[in-house]
Amino acid sequence: MPRRLIRAPGHTRSRSLGGLAVWWIETFVRHGRGDAMGARIRYGDEYAGFVYDCYALLEDGRRLYDSAFFSRPKGTDKSGVAGALALLEAFGPCRFEGYAVGGETYEFLGETYTYEPGEVMGRHVNNPLVRIMATEEGQTGNVYDNVYFNLTDEDAPLSALRAYGVDPGKTRVLRDNRVLIQPSTAGAASKDGGLETFAVFDETHLYDKPELREMFRTVSRNLRKRKRTAGTWYLETTTMYAPGAESIAEDTYRLADKIAEGKARRARLLFDHRWADVADLDQLRNELGVALETEDQYVQRLKDAFAEAYGEAMAWNDADALVDGLFDTHQTESETRRYFFNALVAATNAWLQFAEWNRIGLKERRAAAKLRGEKVSWRPPAAGDTITLGFDGGQTDDATVLIACRVEDRYVWPIFILEVPDGPEAKDWRVDELEVDALVRQAHAKFKVVGFFGDPPYWQDYIDAWERDFGESYEVKASGHSAIKFWTKVEGPMAQAVERTHTAVLEQRIIHGNHLVLTRHVNNARRWFRPAGVLIGKDRKGSPHKVDAAVGMTLAHEACARYEAKRRPPTKSSYVPRNARRRG
Repeated sequence: MPRRLIRAPGHTRSRSLGGLAVWWIETFVRHGRGDAMGARIRYGDEYAGFVYDCYALLEDGRRLYDSAFFSRPKGTDKSGVAGALALLEAFGPCRFEGYAVGGETYEFLGETYTYEPGEVMGRHVNNPLVRIMATEEGQTGNVYDNVYFNLTDEDAPLSALRAYGVDPGKTRVLRDNRVLIQPSTAGAASKDGGLETFAVFDETHLYDKPELREMFRTVSRNLRKRKRTAGTWYLETTTMYAPGAESIAEDTYRLADKIAEGKARRARLLFDHRWADVADLDQLRNELGVALETEDQYVQRLKDAFAEAYGEAMAWNDADALVDGLFDTHQTESETRRYFFNALVAATNAWLQFAEWNRIGLKERRAAAKLRGEKVSWRPPAAGDTITLGFDGGQTDDATVLIACRVEDRYVWPIFILEVPDGPEAKDWRVDELEVDALVRQAHAKFKVVGFFGDPPYWQDYIDAWERDFGESYEVKASGHSAIKFWTKVEGPMAQAVERTHTAVLEQRIIHGNHLVLTRHVNNARRWFRPAGVLIGKDRKGSPHKVDAAVGMTLAHEACARYEAKRRPPTKSSYVPRNARRRG
């Protein structure tokens, strides 16, 4: 099951309001729009687990997370989950009250919940204000529609709250003439004072316009005003973002990457993304066509992929209809992968597709080999290994990288990747040149380096020193003028190196170890067409999205390829000159 679940250190579902929260939702909330309208909510392990995670606590009872991110395909009731949590935050016991001795009870609208010994007890938020953000003026959105249904439908339990002063309207919910739940648009959010205790940002892959991005920032800032006393937080729901649109969802994915890399400071984000790994559909058919004999088996593989992406939401989705939609010519394959497999898709000018890069990952190769009953023969880099190196360096606002490529199997990995930090620290940051020099020298001491190609800008003095100390030992040189200096701005040689590395990836003659930062840089790399061929670079000038490790890998691989070509014995030609033939 492809699922990325990032939780904070110390997270435990045993210290959570989740049990009480799930009971409250399943007891009092009903499904809103759709075929299940009016039906009771029944969460399975996956959705109930998400609620447990949202309400995880620190030992002192404070919330562990100040934001949660729930990414699922279309048709998985994300808006329904958000609506249920909005109702819980407005009317339910969703803040820490203490730990139960056992036998204590919570009562609401005639129903009773009994606490187990040691269980977290809940209380209502004091003076709650729930804001549900909409992307377009004049619309309240699916989340608020669920809220409104539950408070107005005569058969919905929460409609009884009208007898207690709750006044649900099409544009707001009041209690005793005070706003309790408010759907808002970008214009309204910028004018409001902001005393929210909970906010919902639904479908944040659509938050790609300046006013929507500013709306998100404004409301998330407002939540901090009451954070300490009210335990404020917000929920993002989304389907996969379009790369390069600079949506809020894309920003959150990048934050998740930084958390996973250990580079985010004090991040209180619960990140839950589920998807299906599906190769290019035509390629999938070709690959399976060798081993699978019927169309039914091919379709079943696609159904299995949908089951991976949808999880327990497959209970209310039609697998055959999803497969039929897959071949609807009105939508592109990229849209299908985003909306229904909830999978990352590369930008239209991406250097490598995600599937292309993932296929050469050590983790993915081992998984594929296991299915075939085989093992991947691989060993970690060891002292004395024959390698080549690729260097790309910045000074202040970019990354400085040294990437290695082992000759025997073309395994690529970073010796180091030093990036400018985020936040205020970036203002005066400068790469430690002495540290870089020391790490380069350590690599030469540990491994047998037979080639080292480096981009010279900002580092010519150091490269000159490395050439003096190590250049004679290299068996391949960057050019006739320099052992190391490989000017990436010189289009001809660089275009050849880019093409050679791209081909090696497609033919799976490279392998990588799923290093998070290297992968991020490769995914950021874009193709730029020049007279000499294709070059790689950032998505735009001045972009903060780094690609230096992708460039360093390309240089290391180019050195490795040239080394192998040099060692390869020449083949005898059967060509006989025409004049010699006549003489014979």
